[in-house]
Amino acid sequence: MDIQTAKQIRLEEYLHSLGYSPVKRQGINLWYKSPFREETEASFKVNTERNQWYDFALGKGGNIIALASHLYATDSVPYLLKRIEEQAPHVRHVSFSFRKQSFTEPSFQQLEIVPLSSPALLAYLQERGINPALAKRECREARFTHNSKRYFAIAFPNISDGYEIRNRYFKGCIAPKDITHIRQQGEPKNACYIFEGFMDYLSFLTLRLESCPQCPDFDRQDYMVLNSVANVSKALYPLGSYERIHCFFDNDRAGMEALQQIRKEYDSTRHIRDASQIYCGCKDLNEYLQKRMADGKEQMQSVRKRNDTLSKKPKGFRL
Repeated sequence: MDIQTAKQIRLEEYLHSLGYSPVKRQGINLWYKSPFREETEASFKVNTERNQWYDFALGKGGNIIALASHLYATDSVPYLLKRIEEQAPHVRHVSFSFRKQSFTEPSFQQLEIVPLSSPALLAYLQERGINPALAKRECREARFTHNSKRYFAIAFPNISDGYEIRNRYFKGCIAPKDITHIRQQGEPKNACYIFEGFMDYLSFLTLRLESCPQCPDFDRQDYMVLNSVANVSKALYPLGSYERIHCFFDNDRAGMEALQQIRKEYDSTRHIRDASQIYCGCKDLNEYLQKRMADGKEQMQSVRKRNDTLSKKPKGFRL
């Protein structure tokens, strides 16, 4: 695939293949919650007539190459074209041989992967309901320089030695992007729990620890994290070794399509469970966890307020 062929791909179709759907339409503009970070209001616009995007919080925009550059955190055009072609299977394949050239400087410079310890990152995880001890066990911390500024982020490893990168303001990856497959030691497990992103995986572990603090049984099954619903095809072969597959996908169209793809492959020979019914009414498992956390705080405040009211009541006189 060359640059001109890549630019012919509709941005809305490319974003859909990555699991992102527009929140609203205004004429020729589609509005999304930014794929670069967590947010509650849509600040990412796609102009369908010009086939251009603009992120208002980031203050940047452009074509599909620029979008992929931010998503995959690299300026290497050959690498980006390869990733775009993989994410757009319906685009006609164009043979392409690169002339000998030096890659441009990567976006992640002076990269260090260290144990997760940043108070700011741990506070961010706690705000999302994640148990910090579990996060320290499952994740690492990436420290890097970008445009001469120093950053740090949560780093979740995949099977190709890449990392999903996340902090309060940024969501991306250190290439190569791939699935994460967590196998338990000892005898092979016959069940695998599969999640779209690592926040949902950490949410599951947190919920399990809350419900069974003495014996959470984390190691009774293997786990898989897609790190994008676009990676579901990469998960199909390793999922074939399991008798039971439990899918904790988002309650949206992309999540349903990922589930159907797994069912199409294995429904006749495997038990496929749609676990999203557990958090029906919520977008995903992490939103369900945060809602439980908010409800718990509200109940505690209600009890505290009632106790304060009772303690202030006059107790009368004793004769």
